[in-house]
Amino acid sequence: MNFFISRNSTGRPDTSSYLFSNSDLKKLIIPLIIEQILAITVGVADSMMVASAGEAAVSAVSLVDTVFVLLINLFAALGTGGAVICGQSIGKRHPETACRAANQLILFTGIFSVLIMGLAYCCRSFILHVVFGNIAPDVMANCNIYLLIVAASIPFIALYNAGAAILRSMGDAKTAMYMSLVMNGINLIGNAILIYGLKMGVTGAAIPTLISRTIAAIVILYILTDQKKSVHLVLPFSFRFDIPLLKKILGIGIPNGLENSMFQLGKILVLSIASGFGTAAIAANAVCNNIAMFQVLPGSAIGFALLTVTAQCAGAGDFTQVRYYTKKLLMITYAAKVVINILVLAALPLLIRMYNLSPEASGYTHDIIWYHAACVITIWPLSFALPNTLRAAADVKYAMVLSIFSMWVFRIGFSWLLGVQCGWGIFGIWVAMTIDWLFRAILFVRRYLGTKWQHALGH
Repeated sequence: MNFFISRNSTGRPDTSSYLFSNSDLKKLIIPLIIEQILAITVGVADSMMVASAGEAAVSAVSLVDTVFVLLINLFAALGTGGAVICGQSIGKRHPETACRAANQLILFTGIFSVLIMGLAYCCRSFILHVVFGNIAPDVMANCNIYLLIVAASIPFIALYNAGAAILRSMGDAKTAMYMSLVMNGINLIGNAILIYGLKMGVTGAAIPTLISRTIAAIVILYILTDQKKSVHLVLPFSFRFDIPLLKKILGIGIPNGLENSMFQLGKILVLSIASGFGTAAIAANAVCNNIAMFQVLPGSAIGFALLTVTAQCAGAGDFTQVRYYTKKLLMITYAAKVVINILVLAALPLLIRMYNLSPEASGYTHDIIWYHAACVITIWPLSFALPNTLRAAADVKYAMVLSIFSMWVFRIGFSWLLGVQCGWGIFGIWVAMTIDWLFRAILFVRRYLGTKWQHALGH
């Protein structure tokens, strides 16, 4: 471990021998931001296309996607576990271990995702009639069609996420960006043809999703068979589990998956509270959620970069570099947050008019987005980006326990207290969310300033 930072003649730290140059960071961060923009923009365009198929189609897609988002986040968390182990192995100068970890991640993800797909089909009746409750017959019929088709894509989106995580672990964010462009492009074009051209309704929304995810998974796995890449799938592919290595991957992936799943569950519970505040509040909340995605966008992208960079540094046992890059990337995150939120606030009057909201809903949206912008600029990076440094060093249990506790006590508990009991309504729910952020930020900073998290890897 390096305890001292060498300094050049200017008195600044000498970072010439560090793992990532400014150019390396740009090559990592810029494609990640573009990928996030693509995903959100295509998602908005996708929802607009589905809306043209009628309210029953929109409701069905929204309901089914609520369930599938939980599953996708679970597989994304497993991908994070594999990416951390691959990154740590690269930092340790053990490329063969990184490749074995990639093989294990793909093998486990493939088998587990097929089981989850089978479970989705077996529990289809339970999902439609119990989870979704008493919904209109036309919505139920559309839910059934959409679920039958899109459930088949579960293994493919799982393998795609695992492959993208492996690419990012070696700093190849550009290829992952191109793959996202291909997948989202196929989905968008397919929707345009089947929904607008052939008038296939919810079926026209489901088929392109399945096709785009299938193609993306096949292509990304093919790319990973390139033996020249620093992390690749070893051929011939072994279908045997390496239990010690798999335990390391799951040791990071499972806590991260539980954290993500609980987070999504919390959002659903909070939404049920918000539904009691009236139509204007529900509409404002939906619009605010859409706009808020753009407000946090650069931070989410840089958070992926922080995970990749600090995992390699932690694997090398160089926590001087870990702290150097954490500080540097957090400063970049803050700067990007300021820029994006200034742009969002400047465009807010236009955005509100585009959604054609009532005066009451427009007022809610204006107040919430301004408040949210202030909190995103000040609190969000410490609450959501900083924990990636801890995860990269395998300190995942602390992040999981803190995040789940904070969500139940502050996000859910204070949503009820402020929104219902204090009469703050929908604005109280957003205040409760940021109280959750603040609590997490304080404890994550406290953890980071100590050294206990540095010993999770045995350094």
